[in-house]
Amino acid sequence: MSNDTILVIGGAGFIGGTFVRQWLAEEQGRVVNVDKLTYAGNMDSLASVIDNPRHKFVQADIGDRPLMEHLLAEHRPRAIVNLAAETHVDRSIDGPRAFVQTNVVGTFELLQAMLAYWRDLPVPDRSRFRFLHVSTDEVFGSLGPAGKFTETSPYAPNSPYAASKAAADHLVRAWRHTYGLPAIITNCSNNYGPFQFPEKLIPLIILNAVAGQKLPVYGNGQNVRDWLHVDDHCRALRLVLTTGRPGEGYNVGGGCERKNLSLVQQICDLVDELRPGLPHAPCRSLITFVADRPGHDLRYAIDSSKIAAELNWSPQVEIDAGLRSTVQWYLANADWAQRIASGRYRGERLGLASDTAG
Repeated sequence: MSNDTILVIGGAGFIGGTFVRQWLAEEQGRVVNVDKLTYAGNMDSLASVIDNPRHKFVQADIGDRPLMEHLLAEHRPRAIVNLAAETHVDRSIDGPRAFVQTNVVGTFELLQAMLAYWRDLPVPDRSRFRFLHVSTDEVFGSLGPAGKFTETSPYAPNSPYAASKAAADHLVRAWRHTYGLPAIITNCSNNYGPFQFPEKLIPLIILNAVAGQKLPVYGNGQNVRDWLHVDDHCRALRLVLTTGRPGEGYNVGGGCERKNLSLVQQICDLVDELRPGLPHAPCRSLITFVADRPGHDLRYAIDSSKIAAELNWSPQVEIDAGLRSTVQWYLANADWAQRIASGRYRGERLGLASDTAG
């Protein structure tokens, strides 16, 4: 086993790319970065590290067990971080098959490859090895107006995406308890920040507001999400990987609850301020209420007291400052957004459940 190599799966995505960049900037050792490069995987997010001698990129599918076995044998990592997933709820409603294939079957194939690798390690290396599986608060279902999800909250997924992530979490837990694999699971709240694919709420609203396009708000806009800056999330993941206890779960939340409508209005005001003179200003005039997403969970909120007490983590990016810097990033990186928009996704409405054959 290499004492300085970690394997990051899904490292060209939004959270994965941030994790890789942050790790190379602030930690020691090599990163072998594995990503299938689906529509949301973007090599642009790795531009600043692609030539770093401590970074190696491999295009591969998490579900390709022979290839994963080959990579493990070749690079002998001391830890694996699994960020590979299909993540967009609306896409899971329209086409759940890809979510089951990647998030469930892919996780199974990775676990099998990793288990064989881990069992073959010398005993001292086996005891040091760690597997970090990154999940979501959506596996817990929907909250009422009060309370927060804890690490012991029962799973109650309500969308195909959430169900596929819940299944993956259960597989990881089973491989830990049945085979002893030193696995840790984290469940995070909604992430935001630079390089996020523009089908997600915050970048979609920013880009549509600048372009003078409608700003879709589901239902009455009263659904609540707990927002976590991606930099804070990745700092938490690094702590969990290096000091977390195998077999444990850690919830990671931003402690920044916002109603969807309030968040959209705040983004509109920031765009008006930072891009004065838009012919369609004020951007709030673009807000359009649309039919609600099927099975739309009312509220998510994360209790992060465990990771705060055990690992001394707390979010550093306050929501107002984080939103401002995020809007500024998208305004300053219009070329990145244009390259993204040149692909298959054009900002259209997803998740209408019109075709669930896929």
